[in-house]
Amino acid sequence: MDNTRLEELFESLGPISIRKLFGGKGIYCDGVIVAVVVRDELMLKADGESAPDFEAAGCKQWTYTGSRHGKAVAMPYWSVPDEAFDDPDEMAVWARRAYEAGRRAGK
Repeated sequence: MDNTRLEELFESLGPISIRKLFGGKGIYCDGVIVAVVVRDELMLKADGESAPDFEAAGCKQWTYTGSRHGKAVAMPYWSVPDEAFDDPDEMAVWARRAYEAGRRAGK
């Protein structure tokens, strides 16, 4: 996913910065991480408060197999609902949730 497309998707939050992270990209707003791009998939930040919304929307949580004991490790990032990619108002709702989860995590 190119940086111009990422800037469009997060336009409702205001200016974002994009940095290399996890072999992918980290997307930040006001110094708060709101999303990552891993294997060319955009994943939004979530926490205990917002994860149920992502799950209810049919989003998938980012997991990977850990090197210790081969167990799945769940990360606090979720896929974006498909409809949000085509609807800026819908994306604004999900981007705001991700931003707020990132702010809560930083406290």
